[in-house]
Formats: sequence, structure tokens, C-alpha cells
Amino acid sequence: MTSTLTISQLTKTFGGTRALSDVSLGLAPGERVALLGHNGAGKSTLMKIILGLIAPDSGQVSVCGAAPGHASARAKVAYLPENATFHSALTGLEQITYYMRLRGEDTSGAMELLDRVGLGFAARRRIGTYSKGMRQRVGLAQALIGRPSLLVLDEPTSGLDPVSRRDFYELLDGLAADGASILLSSHALTEVEARTDRLLILSGGKMVAQGTLSDLRREAALPVALHVTAHNGHDSDILAALPGAIRVHDALHLNCSQEDKLATLGRITALGGKVADLEVIPPSLEDIYSHFSRRDGQ
Repeated sequence: MTSTLTISQLTKTFGGTRALSDVSLGLAPGERVALLGHNGAGKSTLMKIILGLIAPDSGQVSVCGAAPGHASARAKVAYLPENATFHSALTGLEQITYYMRLRGEDTSGAMELLDRVGLGFAARRRIGTYSKGMRQRVGLAQALIGRPSLLVLDEPTSGLDPVSRRDFYELLDGLAADGASILLSSHALTEVEARTDRLLILSGGKMVAQGTLSDLRREAALPVALHVTAHNGHDSDILAALPGAIRVHDALHLNCSQEDKLATLGRITALGGKVADLEVIPPSLEDIYSHFSRRDGQ
């Protein structure tokens, strides 16, 4: 299967400061990939190179089979910045119609695009009356013009309420199902944890980790948390069976390594009716992200 985006050993320096160092990655058609990193990690520089706005010092980049910024690449790539800005005197419909004309698209589909992002009700209102979240949805409608093969999204849910965020990710799911590749930069780790296929972590300009959430959990080897609730009077029996367990409010708390997880669960199961409830809490994406960022000295 041909990759939508391929980057190999990418390096970029600004005034003696290395923004990106030997970065390699790839996106397949239909793949949803989250790009994570602290401020200054190199995310914006990477996106600008993909879009053809700046050139790398070295390395290879292929965007939809062409060089970044080439006409054929631009025709297949859509970009949504964190803070989308539009002409306040235009209506949402007028703005999207204008962008469709610029892209050589049939403008009769403008209303359908606005409906798709949940703005049909405000299509004929001036953008100057829109909330930040509504302006962000205008930006998303603009990004969808022409059925792009690659969407580059920078903090796309900024300003969206919880329901709009859910609708946004459902829209991304549909785009991916139709074959679009999605590169999504976000600080909202709890959102991307469940709604992306793969994770890329940049730190200090280096790609310090990439893979599925399960891959990164195994690589990080962080402990698993267990919360055990005892039936009345059996706390001491459970504490005796689980060395290292401590009382936390009304439950018993225990950390164990990934390798010991099944054995520990077996000891808990053997306690039978002495256990009222058990909660297993694997390392979150926030834990994993912090682990790999600290490993690189950040």
C-alpha cells in the first residue's frame, strides 16, 4: 500500500538551534495519527515542512507521491491551524463558497460542507458573530474541500465544546474510513488516546517514540495500578496476600509491573468472596507521554 506521507531522516536548523533531528515517520491511507510534544518540540516545524512552507536542511519528504509544496501535493493536502481566522463581514456560506472557487470546486456543495461540520444553522450569519468553536468548524469545512488525501490538523478541537469535540472525531473517523490520512497535533491527550490509531512523540526535535498505545505501554514498561475493594472484615486477609498493598480511602491500592500483572490478578482471584470489587488501571497516555519526554531530558 502506497504511503500518503513518508519522511526519512529529516533535519531542520534555525540559527544554530536544531528544531528537528533525524525525524522519520510514515502515514498510510486511512490512518489517524496523533503528533504529541511539548511547546518547542518541533511539531509546528514538521507541519510547515509537510505543507511546503519551509524547506528542510536534509532528509527526504514525500507528500501524496510528490515533493512538499508541489502543485499535486497541495491539491491533495488540507491544513487546519489552531486559530483559524476568516473575514468577519462574510457569512459562513460566503466564506466557504469563496474557498471552493479558489480550489476550482463546484460551489453548489458549500452548504453540504457546512451541514457536515454542524454549521448549517448559522450558514447565513456573519462570521463576526460566530464563537471561537464555530470559527474552528468553518476552518474544518474549508479543510474538507476537494476530498483531501491528507489532513494536517493543528489543535483542531481548540474552542470546541464536548459535544462538538465528539462530533469532530466522528467526522474524522468517517474521513479515515474513506481513505484519508490524518495527522493531528494535540495537547488534549485524553481525546487522542481513544480516537487515533498510532501516536508519535516529539521531544527536543527528536522522535522519541512512535507506535500504538499498546506498543508504547510495553516499551515504557510503566506499572499497572490495581484498586481492590474488600468485603467487610477481609481487608487484612487481602493485605496479607498482596505484599506492598496500601490503604487508600476505602480501597487497597497496589502497583505491579506489566510482567507481574497476570500473576497478581491470579492471587486476587484466589481470594474469592473476600474481594468485593477490582479495578485495573493501565498507564494513561499522559503517563506514557511524560515518561518518554523525561527520558529525553525535557
